[in-house]
Amino acid sequence: MSFKFEKLIIWQKSMDFGESIFKSRNFPKDEAFNLTSQIRRASDSIALNISEGSILQSKLEFKKFLGYSIRSLAEVVTCVYKQKTGNIFQKKILIKCILKVIVL
Repeated sequence: MSFKFEKLIIWQKSMDFGESIFKSRNFPKDEAFNLTSQIRRASDSIALNISEGSILQSKLEFKKFLGYSIRSLAEVVTCVYKQKTGNIFQKKILIKCILKVIVL
């Protein structure tokens, strides 16, 4: 059985983005639970909102859920900026991942 959202390129890219964030382990030790948990939940939320909005929804409702996804993406970016190390390498990876999600 296939779901409509599985065919959406934006959903596929957001899944890849979530995996990239999940594999990232460059957060400070003192943020191991708070910031890491928040960024992972926010990155998961991107794909989750796309899939939820695409099922049995009107185009207007789908746009609303895409808006939620964009807000979750902004949350991920904010989490990266909040990381205390200011790791430039991590930010470059994030920008690369974001561009993959944004390019439709």
